[in-house]
Amino acid sequence: QVQLEESGGGLVQAGGSLRLSCVVSGRIFSSYHMAWFRQAPGKEREFVAAIAWIDEMTYYADSVKGRFTISRDTDKNTLYLQMNSLKPEDTAVYYCAVRMTGIGTMTTWTYYSMDYWGKGTLVTVSS
Repeated sequence: QVQLEESGGGLVQAGGSLRLSCVVSGRIFSSYHMAWFRQAPGKEREFVAAIAWIDEMTYYADSVKGRFTISRDTDKNTLYLQMNSLKPEDTAVYYCAVRMTGIGTMTTWTYYSMDYWGKGTLVTVSS
């Protein structure tokens, strides 16, 4: 079983930066894909970014391309999300998640794409 624990959230002004971390407990297999999702108040959980653990292939939502960077450290079993040029609309609870199998021809990342979730960390961007 995999356990995920996020950290790094907080309050930041628009234009600022934050780096989120997600420590992964349990064995990580080469087929795993790790992802960040977010959920703003009153909205559905949405995909932010994903990375293939084995070869670091990355995927981003259009809304964060060029501003956010997903990465992972295999020695530390940790997933990161570097968020730059933050906007008030980035305010949300950010969740780390893992998909244990390959993605095949999957083109859309959804809640149901993932197998395990962390509890989330709150990011608030003030205007």
